[in-house]
Amino acid sequence: MGGRGETFAKQFEAKVQEATAVMEKLSDADWKKVTSAEKWPVGVTAHHIASAHQGIGGILKLLADGKAGPNMPMEGLHQMNAQHAKDFASCTKAETVALHKKNAAAAAALLRSIDDPAFDRSSAVFSGAPPMSAGQMAGILSSHIDEHLGSIRSTVGK
Repeated sequence: MGGRGETFAKQFEAKVQEATAVMEKLSDADWKKVTSAEKWPVGVTAHHIASAHQGIGGILKLLADGKAGPNMPMEGLHQMNAQHAKDFASCTKAETVALHKKNAAAAAALLRSIDDPAFDRSSAVFSGAPPMSAGQMAGILSSHIDEHLGSIRSTVGK
């Protein structure tokens, strides 16, 4: 709806394309290597990227709609991530790339649907941390890819 949403969506889509290209080129051996940052197999880290678009987008939507954020303790986030790593330890590349594309398209559409003033709305996302705005969460959609894609690249050398 607004210029900010379009800008955020384009930035995010560029990161998505970069991640997709890396994921699609991973060999079966690469998929099983363990990252030094997350201590998860590359495939699990890729699945984490793919599934997080939905979770981050959901928080962004709450904030943009003027609703309260989850006010989640960081330990809760770490526990959710650890459980995700266990639950998707045997995920396949095909299912992960498909999930990545599906969730990324939904997140980009969400970004484009938000009007400019809504990106300034904020609430507590993490307990004990300053409130975050919907615009900050939009930035996290892209930086989250950067963080974990960087880990995958350093692990597999691509």
